[in-house]
Amino acid sequence: MDTGVEAVPVRENPVKEITTYTDSRDVLAKARRQAEERNFDDVFIVDIDSHHTETESWRDIIGYIDDPVVRENAREMVLHRSGTPPYALNGDLAMRYQDVGGRIPHQAARSEPVSEQELKQAGHRDLVLAKRAYEAMGIDYQIVFPTPMLFLGMHPQFDMEATLGKAYNRWQVDNILTKDKHLKTMMFLPFNDPESALETIEEFGDAPGCVGFMVTSVRYKAVHHNHYMKVYRALEERGLPLGFHAGYYWQDPFMMQINRFGSMHALSFVWCNVVHMTNWIMNGLPERFPGLDVVWIESGLAWVPWLMQRLDHTYLMRSSEAPVLKKLPSEYMKEMYYTCQPMETDHMKALEVTFEMINANTQLLYASDWPHYDFDTPSVIWDLPFLDEEAKRNILGLNAKRIFNFDR
Repeated sequence: MDTGVEAVPVRENPVKEITTYTDSRDVLAKARRQAEERNFDDVFIVDIDSHHTETESWRDIIGYIDDPVVRENAREMVLHRSGTPPYALNGDLAMRYQDVGGRIPHQAARSEPVSEQELKQAGHRDLVLAKRAYEAMGIDYQIVFPTPMLFLGMHPQFDMEATLGKAYNRWQVDNILTKDKHLKTMMFLPFNDPESALETIEEFGDAPGCVGFMVTSVRYKAVHHNHYMKVYRALEERGLPLGFHAGYYWQDPFMMQINRFGSMHALSFVWCNVVHMTNWIMNGLPERFPGLDVVWIESGLAWVPWLMQRLDHTYLMRSSEAPVLKKLPSEYMKEMYYTCQPMETDHMKALEVTFEMINANTQLLYASDWPHYDFDTPSVIWDLPFLDEEAKRNILGLNAKRIFNFDR
């Protein structure tokens, strides 16, 4: 079967030390061998969550800003001042902790060399880096998200999320999505402002490469507020899924009690989606919008069975507080979609039970989270001992094909 991904040679002598200058193909040399050994050329694979560092293209992105004052301020800062984060972003310096004291290069920089010929052929540096990664892992389609912009839900300036989100979406359509058929996205949705969110759906719903819309989960906006009903209806009418992409936020009152980055990271990526999921279900949104597919991204999976049990137990004792529901909360959760990364594989029996409880054969979607330090290659799914081949193929790509309407 021709999956559309050309055969890629294995890098025979990968480097011994990985730095910010290491070629992605060297970092992924083992992934390439895994792909060949498992014959992934005959497996349709969709990566639901990968990232690029949009700040590396900030000079170009700010040119798409509508507001002339914000655009001019951003240009002046780019021309006359260096630093991280760039103008208008509310970045979190805790990201540097993910480098693990410099031993694991993460978001410090992606400085791998790109030749003039590669750049000329691809049209953009991000396209060169993305192609190196998806070819090495044997991926057919890759959904690309921003990275520092995932914090915009907590921006102190209310209008900045919509201003930057729309500019980023326009830049991505022009420079990424129309240039490489293997790259797609769930468009950035400025969720703090329902009116701007609706405008974003109307502007980008039919854009090339758009397969849905993404909410950055780190925020304090309740998903069940009446202001959002027209947003959900617009997505449902267009058949476009809604994704909640998790993140960490050390400034959350609960997380501020924690004194280790790893501890906060383990909890915060889950907590934001636990709250949104609880509000989504207990306020009856699955009944109000039965045709809207919802995807929970980058929270791992261990939290889902726990929340199923907690909500079922509460609902059975206090069903009058959720009068719209017609079945148990866990039954609605089994109809939602989840990305596997970062998949908790340390307790295999617990993972097997988790797969059973979430109907993983039809509801789980493969995600790499490349190039972050805890990324997962497709072999993480393929090598699970309790899955048959049909389930593996569904999770790696066919489930995504069904809800995102990908061509095989």
